[in-house]
Amino acid sequence: MKGTARAALAVCTALLTTTLTTAAAASSAAATPGQVMPGVLAGHPTREMSETARLADRRALVSGERAYAMGDETGLYPATGWHTLGEMGGYWTPPVKLLDGLWLGVNGSWLGKDVPAAAYHRGWGYQRFDYHSSGLDAGRVEFVPAGSRAVVVGLTLRSATSRTVSLAVDAHSELMPAYPWGGTTPSATDETPDQGAYAGGALVFTDTGTPPGQAKRDYAAVVAGSRAPSGHQLGKDHRGPQDPAVVCPATGDAPYRCDDSPFGKGTGGQLDYQVSLKAGTAQTVWFAVGGGDTGVGDAKATVAAALRDPEKALGQVLATRRQVAAHTSVDLPGDRLLQQSVEWSKQNLADSVQQARDLQVRPVNAGTAYPPAKGTVAKARWYGAGFPDYPWLFATDGEYTAFAAVAAGQSDVVKDHMRALRDVSEVLNDHSGKVAHEVVSTGDVYFGANADAGNTDETVKFPSIVALVWRWTGDNGFRDEMYDFATRNLHYVYDHLDADHDGWPEGLANVERPGMGSEKLDSTVYLDRGLRDLADLATSKGDHATAAWATGKADDLEKRFDDQWWYGGDAKAYADSIDDVADPANDNTKIFQRHWIGVTPMEVELTKPDGSTSPLSTAEHGLTALQQRETPCYTGDLGLYHTGTGPTSDPKGNPGASCDSVVSSVASDREIFSLNSSIMAVAEGNYGRLAADQQGRYTTGNARIQLDPSIWELPGAMPEIAPSPDFPANIDHSFTTRSMALQAWGTYGVLWPVVHQQLGVSPDLGRGKVLVVPQVPAGQNRVAGNDIVLGRGSVDVSASHNGKVWRTDVRSAGLHASVVAGAVLPADARVAGVTVNGHAVQFTAVPTSRGLEIRVPVGDKASVVITTR
Repeated sequence: MKGTARAALAVCTALLTTTLTTAAAASSAAATPGQVMPGVLAGHPTREMSETARLADRRALVSGERAYAMGDETGLYPATGWHTLGEMGGYWTPPVKLLDGLWLGVNGSWLGKDVPAAAYHRGWGYQRFDYHSSGLDAGRVEFVPAGSRAVVVGLTLRSATSRTVSLAVDAHSELMPAYPWGGTTPSATDETPDQGAYAGGALVFTDTGTPPGQAKRDYAAVVAGSRAPSGHQLGKDHRGPQDPAVVCPATGDAPYRCDDSPFGKGTGGQLDYQVSLKAGTAQTVWFAVGGGDTGVGDAKATVAAALRDPEKALGQVLATRRQVAAHTSVDLPGDRLLQQSVEWSKQNLADSVQQARDLQVRPVNAGTAYPPAKGTVAKARWYGAGFPDYPWLFATDGEYTAFAAVAAGQSDVVKDHMRALRDVSEVLNDHSGKVAHEVVSTGDVYFGANADAGNTDETVKFPSIVALVWRWTGDNGFRDEMYDFATRNLHYVYDHLDADHDGWPEGLANVERPGMGSEKLDSTVYLDRGLRDLADLATSKGDHATAAWATGKADDLEKRFDDQWWYGGDAKAYADSIDDVADPANDNTKIFQRHWIGVTPMEVELTKPDGSTSPLSTAEHGLTALQQRETPCYTGDLGLYHTGTGPTSDPKGNPGASCDSVVSSVASDREIFSLNSSIMAVAEGNYGRLAADQQGRYTTGNARIQLDPSIWELPGAMPEIAPSPDFPANIDHSFTTRSMALQAWGTYGVLWPVVHQQLGVSPDLGRGKVLVVPQVPAGQNRVAGNDIVLGRGSVDVSASHNGKVWRTDVRSAGLHASVVAGAVLPADARVAGVTVNGHAVQFTAVPTSRGLEIRVPVGDKASVVITTR
C-alpha cells in the first residue's frame, strides 16, 4: 500500500476508535448535557456510531424483522427512493407502508427544523437523535420490538427548570403495498385514498379500497402514545414542518429534496399532550406506529402490545443484538478497522432480516402484467437486499450474503432465506427447478419466471448455498429438505439453458449490460461450483447416479474451461461472455468488456470428490488476472470498478487509464459496488494474497464506506455503491436517486475473508470434520476469533506468526466432530518440526492455492506450533 494510502487509513482508524469509544462511554454512563436518552440505554452498555455534520442530507434507518422506518438524520422525512418515486421511506411493515413520517414538536417548535438536531447516533438495533434549545434538551430514540409490526419512538425531555411543556405529534399516512410501483402495470397511481379517524386516544388510518385489477384491501395504521392525549386534530396535511409539502414531479429530474410523491393519497392527524417536567429530571413519553394488512383490530393490538412496556422491549432488543455481537468476535491487532467492520457487518446482517405473511405469488413480467396469483406462500423470512429500494427477497443477493451470514453465526436466517426462495420458485415456476430473481414482500415476482430469460447464475448458485449451510451446520434435515429442488436446479439449466449443448449455460447473469454474448462467465463459473457441490450432497446421501452425473459435467467443464474462456494477450483476463449476439453462427466467440465478473474464476472455491478445494482458475491465469485487476484500470481508492477502463469503441470514450490493447464495445463504469470489492477480496484470499496492497485494499474499501466518517452516509451501514469516479457520494445525490444506504451483500467481503481465509475455519460438519488452517496476513503478527458458530457448537481460533514460527491455538466446544488444525506457510517453506501442546507430531503438508497448508489432528484444546528452517 502506498504511503498516502497508509496515512489515510491511519487517520480513518483514529477517527473510528474515537467515535466508538466516545459512543460506548455515552451509552453506558449518565447522559451528558444536551444529550438525554431513556434509562434502559443509559443502563446497558451498547455500541454506537455518531454523526453531527450534514444531518439533513443523510438517511436514517431503524429496522426489525417485521417493521422498519427511514427518514433523515434530523428526524424529518424527505420523500425517498425511486421504485415508487419518493415512497420508499417512512414507516413500513412488509408488505405495507404505513406512514410518510412522524414529526415531534415541543412548545410550538418542530424538532429537526425549528430546533435543529445536534447529533445522530446509530446503535445496534436502534437509532437516536439529540436536540437542545435554551433550557430544554430532547432525545428521540426509535426501535422495533422483537417480532412486532410496530416502530416504537421514545421522546425523552429534560428541563433546567420545573415546567409543563406542550407536545405535538404529527403523522401523515400512506397506506400502500410494496408493489405495484410507480412505473408498473398496474401503477401506484391506482392507489385508493386513506381515511383518518381518532379513536381511543389514537390516530387511526385505513385503506379499504379496491384498486383496479387488485384485491380489496384491509390496510390500517395506528399511532398512539403511552399516555392519554390532551387533544387531537385531523386533516389532509400534518407533516410537521414539512407542510405545505413540496411534491416530487412524476417525471423528469426531481429536486434534491421534496416531501411527498405524486402517488401519495394519504391523510394526516395530530396528537397533543401536556408533559410536566421536574427540574433536571428526564422523562420519556413513548409512541408507537403499527399496523399492516389485516385490519384495524390487529393494528390496534399491535400498538397496544408495543406500548405495554417499551423500556423492557428495548432492553430485549439490546440483549438480542449483544448475542449477535458475541458470535464471531474477532481480534485483529494489525487491522483494527477491519475488526470493527466485522462487528458492524454482523449488525448490518441483523438489520437486514425481514418477514412477511401470505405472499401472493404472481409473475408480473418486469412490471408489465398483473395476472391472478398462482398460489400463496404462508410465511417468508429473508435477508433484505438493501434499504430503501431493495428490502425484498433476492436470489443473487442472498446467495452472496449467505457466506457472510454463516461466518457470523446466522445460519438459521440463511436456511429461511433459501426456503423462501424455494417456496416462491416452486409456485411461480411449476416445480421446474428455476429460481426466482426478485420477489417483492407482497409475493409479486418482478423477474424470474420460466418465461423470463434469466437469471441463470441464481439457479446454479442455489445448490452451493445448500452445501454451504450443510457444511457449516451438519444439518442433514436441511440438506434433505432442499435436495430435490437443488438437483432440479441444475437439470433445468442443462435442459433449457444450453441450446447449443456446449456445456456453457445461456441467459442473463449478474451483469445485465448490452453487447454481451448469450453465455456469461459468472454463470459458467457458478455452474461448475454448483455441480461440485451437488455431487458432494449426492454422495453424502448415497445418490450415486446424481453424484456421477454432476461430477462428469464438472470434469468436462473444468477440462475445457481455460481454453475457452481465457482471453489471452495483454488483456490478462478471462472473457466476460461468449457467443457473438450479432452473429449467432459465430459460436463461442470470446467477448471482453472488463466487467467485474472476470474475477469470479478466482473467487469460487470448488470442493472436489477427494475433499480438496481450489479455485476454478489455474494458478498461472488466476495470479495474472488478480494482479491485472489491482491496476488503476480496475481498482480505485475504495475498491473494484464495475467495468474497468481501456480502449473502447463506445462514443463515450475512455476516461481512465489503459492497461491492455483490447478495444471493448462498451464504456467503462467506474462505480465501486461493495459486492465488486467483496468478490475481489475473496478471490485474493483464495490465492493467499492477504497483504495490505492485495486483499487488504478491498476489505479496507468496504470497511471505510461503512465506518469512515469522512465517507459514510449512514454511520455503521455498508452501502450499495461507494463514492466513485462515476458515482458521487450518496449525500450529493437527491433522495430519490441514491443507491442503497445499507446493502447486505457487501458483508461477504468482510466476514468471509476474515473467518474463512484469515482464521482458516473450513467446516465439513455434514461429515463430522472441521479444518482450521489460518493464514496471518503479510505484515501482521496475529489474528484471532472467538465463538465462531459451527452447528450447535463453536470454535475459538488464535493464529500468530513470528519469524520462522507459526502458532495456531484452537478450542472447540460442542462440535461432535474431528478437528484438524495447522497454518498456511509460504509455498516454498521447509518445515523443521510441528508440535501439538508441546509434543512433536507427524504432520501432513498440502500444497494449495493459498500456499503450503500444514495440517495435524487435534483435540478440543490444542496449541499447534510449526517451525521452519
